[in-house]
Amino acid sequence: MTQDSQHETYPEIREAVQKLCARFPGEYWRALDREMAYPTAFVDALTEAGYLSVLIPEEYGGSGLPLSAAAAVLEEVQRAGCNGGACHAQMYTMGTVLRHGSEAQKRRYLPGIAEGSLRLQAFGVTEPTSGTDTAALKTTARRDGEHYVVNGQKIWTSRAEHSDLMLLLARTTPPREGAKRTEGLSVLLVDMREALGRGLTIRPIRTMMNHATTEVFFDDLRVPAENLIGEEGKGFRYILSGMNAERLLIAAECVGDAKWFIAKAGAYARERRVFGRPIGQNQGIQFPIAKAYANMRAAELMVREGLRLYESGANPGPEANMAKMLAADASFEAANACIQTHGGFGFAEEYDVERKFRETRLYQVAPISTNLILSYLAEHVLGLPRSY
Repeated sequence: MTQDSQHETYPEIREAVQKLCARFPGEYWRALDREMAYPTAFVDALTEAGYLSVLIPEEYGGSGLPLSAAAAVLEEVQRAGCNGGACHAQMYTMGTVLRHGSEAQKRRYLPGIAEGSLRLQAFGVTEPTSGTDTAALKTTARRDGEHYVVNGQKIWTSRAEHSDLMLLLARTTPPREGAKRTEGLSVLLVDMREALGRGLTIRPIRTMMNHATTEVFFDDLRVPAENLIGEEGKGFRYILSGMNAERLLIAAECVGDAKWFIAKAGAYARERRVFGRPIGQNQGIQFPIAKAYANMRAAELMVREGLRLYESGANPGPEANMAKMLAADASFEAANACIQTHGGFGFAEEYDVERKFRETRLYQVAPISTNLILSYLAEHVLGLPRSY
């Protein structure tokens, strides 16, 4: 199997991540999957090695590397058969704090996040009634002296049980007639250690994959006003600016997943013999794997183009969205080819294919549905009428 090492960025980081991931083989993930348990040891190892703080500037204890370095880390995690979904939010929420947080907030939180004494893993945006229609969210944060009083509910807030801090989007002023629906939304950094049991309730949601997701309830939760990120009412723009980074990092994970599936299918196709010959000799086995490889490479190139534009200071909305869609499609296609190649063994827990299949299926839906990406491209790139 060609490894395309000539195309890879950050080879030293990739090699080091591979070595770290080798300490967490399939048996580790299978055991967690059965219990729906959080991979604490794995996340701690990534943190101690400095991989979850690559985006934090050196002055705050991080590595100060660009987004492409974070993408390389997450791609290799997935490529090794591990699951970066347990901790990837710390990377893509970081942009909101770095770009829009005050100097006091950065000095208060970033060193702790960099050294691992603080986890910023929870992202409170989606709500049960509004879904992806972020402008319609109903969670409110009312100013009361030196605090905001938060009431409402969030859903699909992954890792809330395993995070110290949450980036929360709430409405601080009611919608005004004639104003943009996105006005009046603000971002608060919630210290969940202080909030839990004092207006914050977390309820786990069991899902088809081990993703540690929850619904979160706010009942008169008091958050210090000094925890407001940026200006009041400008929060939607802050969150939006971080979504391109989120799309690109998730896309890099999907590329890693696709590489894992393709390598796994290829190895099995070479070894498995039926009717006196390896099944990989049959074009019915070869072609789906080869097509998955071609689509993975195409998605990988779009990810790199999106990263290049992002790091140049551009706002690569189309490229980030296309990268996420193409990479999610490529990983799911590769997953299907891998299961088909393995036949019945593809459904057996010990091969890890079914676990990875379930994990990569998520990215057709989250963090943004493929259909909404198509709607975005139709409206904002092709100039077609808005469909919703």
